[in-house]
Amino acid sequence: MSLVVLRALGLGDLLTAVPALRGLARAFPEHERVLLAPAALEPIVALMGGAVDRVVDTAGVRALPERLPPDAPGRPDVAVNLHGRGPQSTDLLRGLAPRRLVAFGIQARWRDDEHEARRWCRLLGSAGIPADPRELDIAAPDEPSPCPGATVIHPGASAAARRWPAERWAEVARAAPPPVVVTAGPGEEELAATVARAAGAEVFARGLGALAALVAGARRVLCADTGIAHLATALGTPSVVLFGPTSPERWGPPAGRSRHRVLWAGRAGGDPNGDTPDPGLLALQPRDVLEAIA
Repeated sequence: MSLVVLRALGLGDLLTAVPALRGLARAFPEHERVLLAPAALEPIVALMGGAVDRVVDTAGVRALPERLPPDAPGRPDVAVNLHGRGPQSTDLLRGLAPRRLVAFGIQARWRDDEHEARRWCRLLGSAGIPADPRELDIAAPDEPSPCPGATVIHPGASAAARRWPAERWAEVARAAPPPVVVTAGPGEEELAATVARAAGAEVFARGLGALAALVAGARRVLCADTGIAHLATALGTPSVVLFGPTSPERWGPPAGRSRHRVLWAGRAGGDPNGDTPDPGLLALQPRDVLEAIA
């Protein structure tokens, strides 16, 4: 028997779904648990303690494919939509003809005002599957950190609305406790190099497995609201996270995790995928980040 879960999104989205994936693993221990997600996330999935048995490469992020990959299980016992509210994502899973389908619009109604981790646990709970939104932690990779004790700065984000100006990150990098490492995701290498050059720091642009090792061994992570922030939360690495258009109540580290500091001007309602930096994000200054480090 197979259990198919759709979450064809990015790093942060995957990590906020870890509690739901763990709840499903406990509820269906005899099923092959298949995650439909980008194959690039496999090194992080491997740190979830067996919650997922196999990843089927399903790239999407903002645009789902018209059909699921041919190696997706045919007619699964259970299919779970952890991708969105539907209808497209739900219809993709319905096309597999599962015996049981769990999705918003079937077991529960979507709400905009809840934390992303709690959202999916609530969906599962409405289907009689217990899941604890506090179970966000993943294991540190066996690979040693390439720079133990580093201050890791990640200036990138998938949208300009959540991208703090490079010159402000450079000011922080010059004043932060060394060694400083500036990380870059795909397409962010030039931005990272700009920040690193201004501070005489090193650029780190490798795969997610190596990034997880770097974050696990770091002294702190400084970043905007993006995937590496969730990686720091999952690995228990102290972090300072800058928020702009989106409230940390929805995407930030859960309350009670004292290793993490959130900076936010309190201006929710902007477009998190906008093509210019959000005014709330621009209200934050380098001194705010440096004070949060202290």
